[in-house]
Amino acid sequence: MSNDPLRLDIPVIAILRAANAKRFAEVTAVLHESGITAVEFTLTTAGALDALRDCAGFAHPIGAGTVLTAADAARAVDAGAAYLITPVVSVEVIEEGRRLGVPVISGALTPTEIRQAWIAGSAMVKVFPAAIGGPGYIRAVRAPLPDIPLVPTGGVGLGELRAYLDAGATALGIGAPLIGDACAGGDLDALRERAHIVRDQLS
Repeated sequence: MSNDPLRLDIPVIAILRAANAKRFAEVTAVLHESGITAVEFTLTTAGALDALRDCAGFAHPIGAGTVLTAADAARAVDAGAAYLITPVVSVEVIEEGRRLGVPVISGALTPTEIRQAWIAGSAMVKVFPAAIGGPGYIRAVRAPLPDIPLVPTGGVGLGELRAYLDAGATALGIGAPLIGDACAGGDLDALRERAHIVRDQLS
């Protein structure tokens, strides 16, 4: 995927969000072992920054999600985040990411927002929430904006992965359908099985 700044072998960013981040390292290890190398620790999770620091020695760099301000961006990068993801078009985060030398994947929904995020310097644009329009919406947006790499996120089901990519998505952000309850003490073997389903569809 030459236009993918994260150089993903499998075009998926796994989104970890929970009440706390105590199990983020274990879940990330399972994902990495399964071939899903891009993982996002959401800053709305208690302890996410500490979890980023704890995973500093992992072979694959980890990103921070739900980054809303330049201060959030600086704290996340200081904790070890290798890339930043926002749910909205936040020009200050994009600019701070550029200043710190880390890519930002900006959230956007409408064609206007998607173009604004791209012009501001977003490495890719997270189309959120993607479930509102599904693969058809991605295909429609790609028609007038073919050069902007899109990452549909929010409600992307495990049975829709290929449909989104065939519609023109560069990568996919997947949370609950992939992670399930693994971050809250759920079965890691079940997580591994879901990760293998994703890998087998897309690798």
